[in-house]
Amino acid sequence: MAHLIEQMAYVGQTPWHGLGSELTSNQPLEVWAKQAGLDWQIEESPVRFVANASGHLGEILAYPDSKVLYRSDTRAPLSVVGNRFKVVQPEEILEFYRDLTEVSGFELETAGVLKGGRKMWALARTGQSGMLKGNDQTNAYVLLATACDGTMATTAQFTSIRVVCNNTLAVALKDATATAVKVKHNTAFDANLVKKQLGISVSAWDDFMYRLKTLSERKVKSTEARNYFLKAFTDDVKEGVGKTNERSMAKALGLYEGEGMGAALASSGGLCLVWNRRCRQEPGARTGHVPRCLALLTKAKTS
Repeated sequence: MAHLIEQMAYVGQTPWHGLGSELTSNQPLEVWAKQAGLDWQIEESPVRFVANASGHLGEILAYPDSKVLYRSDTRAPLSVVGNRFKVVQPEEILEFYRDLTEVSGFELETAGVLKGGRKMWALARTGQSGMLKGNDQTNAYVLLATACDGTMATTAQFTSIRVVCNNTLAVALKDATATAVKVKHNTAFDANLVKKQLGISVSAWDDFMYRLKTLSERKVKSTEARNYFLKAFTDDVKEGVGKTNERSMAKALGLYEGEGMGAALASSGGLCLVWNRRCRQEPGARTGHVPRCLALLTKAKTS
């Protein structure tokens, strides 16, 4: 079987071999892990052998320079590697894409396991594409692949190849040898560093827009808004109750109720407008209240 598929999942067009679980778009990584066969761990065990075997008897000895890798779900052996070998777990392959899919607009398209678990990959569409001669559309993907049998380094790269099997993986890896980011297995895999080297780290703007969108979708009740502003405009004190700036609080609450948006974004908007005005009038107000405002925004986002 040239495809060497153990299990895989995909979005969109069915792979040429007809295997795998078809998923709808924007499924969480936990669904991908189960459907793509990446919901297990690589375990380690010392290498042992039987010496001076005589019949059923023998001395069990250990070989300290190597270890056996095996699957946590089936206990099937995967490979024998040196003790310096750093394992990249199946879940790390998918986690590599979490911020890219949740914040930067990437979308997982294929992921799976090859050769009984010895090789793994995931592929995400970047959202960028180009037209070639003859109106042939080419999509841009980010590929992450690894192996636990010593046959390849953990590799991240851009590619136009839609990886769905061992053959297409080999073609994609061969096409981008100069631009790929490779992490040898004697080095710990650092997803953030790899993304930075590849130039796909989530930017501050992406993160800001993600938080802004979350705030805009978070509905806020009137009582929540009042408590929110009360905390923001009340001084922190070690003992007792701090002094509340009633005037600024009333202005912020008025802006919020006047817009009638009923969302966390509206609350933060009213708060920011008032504080922008106050900070121009009272420079000392910047240091005491802005950090608390940011903390309240974070709480509103995650509540």
